[in-house]
Amino acid sequence: MVVITGLSGNEIFCLRKHGLTAGDLVIGNSVISLGLLNSIGSGLKTLVGGEVHQVTNIIHEGRHRAYARMLEEAKHHGGVGITGVSNELIFHGTNVEFLAIGSCVHREGEKTRHFEFSTSADGQALYCQVDCGFTPKQFVFGNVAYSIGVGGGLLGSLKSLARGEIKEFSRIFNETRHLALQRIKSEAREVGANAVVGIKTSILPLGAMQEMVMIGTASHHPLLPDVYHQNPIASDLTNEEMWNLINQGFMPVQLVLGVSVYSLGLLGGISSFFKSFVRGEIRELTTLIYEAREEALKHIAEDARRCGADQVVGIKTYVYNLGGGIIEFLAIGTAVKQMPDVRTKSENLIPQAIIRDQDTFINTADTTSAVSLNQPTNSSSILAIVVGLVVFGFWMIFVLLRFFHL
Repeated sequence: MVVITGLSGNEIFCLRKHGLTAGDLVIGNSVISLGLLNSIGSGLKTLVGGEVHQVTNIIHEGRHRAYARMLEEAKHHGGVGITGVSNELIFHGTNVEFLAIGSCVHREGEKTRHFEFSTSADGQALYCQVDCGFTPKQFVFGNVAYSIGVGGGLLGSLKSLARGEIKEFSRIFNETRHLALQRIKSEAREVGANAVVGIKTSILPLGAMQEMVMIGTASHHPLLPDVYHQNPIASDLTNEEMWNLINQGFMPVQLVLGVSVYSLGLLGGISSFFKSFVRGEIRELTTLIYEAREEALKHIAEDARRCGADQVVGIKTYVYNLGGGIIEFLAIGTAVKQMPDVRTKSENLIPQAIIRDQDTFINTADTTSAVSLNQPTNSSSILAIVVGLVVFGFWMIFVLLRFFHL
């Protein structure tokens, strides 16, 4: 029987080093109405904003249905595990499809007795993960659907007239991002894991709302202290990066993140607008972005102190211009701690574990609307447009007054 797999040549090579052979591609899906999400989201917006629990639950259930169906297909093929589990949201008009795809694997020379694991890691990343001492258990995810809310939006709009942090927005974004992290760790605890590794984070637009989702692999490491069975470690480092750190005696302990939302203020916005017509530094924007960055990094430092970390590595920063003189600054990284007893099984990584596969099919046609949950996305805010129009309106009034005065 011909095996049809999604694994590349490099992945197959790496898996064979751990006694695994390639199996068939396995798929699971679930389709729901996008109109249902929009109606629930619009009907449940609160004055303070935040999570929309019903939408979170609907999406969570849709993803689990797709995953469960993929799992059943892998068992039908006699697989011992699934590697390279990916998730996509595919929009079909007013409907959205949750799609789970992976490749099942088999034990070389053995008859499969029971299903053992599923992982978001591809064959190369799984090699690194196992060589670090981790045993993969289950693909896990945590998500949260949220809105800024009517009250939060109005209050934030008013505060955007003054320069400085808009604490309502900062609070909402910080809380929702940590909810996703708490939920992925909760799923890991349920399967007896003491770690979630290879976490990937995406922020997706959902009508008038947004969703944050984290995916990763719940795993077990025998040398981790017992405290991590109740509070699993979480890492958004790639498995190759994690291998390099563990090889030096450092273990990731916590994914840390910080968010700050700042406003340039009405007067600052008008001032920077006029200065944009001349050459030179725009001091208002320079100071604003610097302060926002410092505030986000303070949140990260506080998270790292709470988990007793020695360093925070792999920090990635994102600045989103929300319009109207409002910016969001997001910083995310992994806190690590020195654990002298922890080492990799091999002294050096094999080349096949780090060689990147190259695309041999280039598609530039827009055939469908799909969003991969393994890739971060950015969405625009309606509030940004409104505030931008307000600033433009004040500028027009200013110009007209100057004109009639002359």
